[in-house]
Amino acid sequence: MENPSQLASRFKEVLLNGKWIANTNFKDQLTNVSWEQATTKIGSINTIAALAFHINYYISGILDVFDGGELVIRDKYSFDMPEIKSKEDWDQLLNEIWTNAEHFANHVKNMTEEKLEAFFVKEEYGTYRRSIEGVIEHSYYHLGQISLIKKMIREKVLEEK
Repeated sequence: MENPSQLASRFKEVLLNGKWIANTNFKDQLTNVSWEQATTKIGSINTIAALAFHINYYISGILDVFDGGELVIRDKYSFDMPEIKSKEDWDQLLNEIWTNAEHFANHVKNMTEEKLEAFFVKEEYGTYRRSIEGVIEHSYYHLGQISLIKKMIREKVLEEK
């Protein structure tokens, strides 16, 4: 089992700075995406912006608990993203993701082993460790989608030329 520092490092790898598992991370994938690309709809799949919002929704909701608040997030609202209409809107979402990711990682790094093995909110949700690992795995899942959508957008642009 990973200690808190190792778990925090794995979280940061997928969101902010890692290359080990997927040879990329959210920050690498999203930093060079324009707001127009982020909101480009291809068929019935989610946009890059919607997936970024979705991951941040869960990180933010769990952070509320880490900070002593209640767990108020619900799956049915996890794609209820405010419309992105400008570069400023997109930049605001990205900045929120990076800030929340740093804050989340710092919380995890400073957790005790006892806290990691304690139940997260309710026994049915499992432990803090399980929830944190779930966020990491969920993030990698959507990171793969974002990478593919970026390729699809590039191909669409090339076809239109």
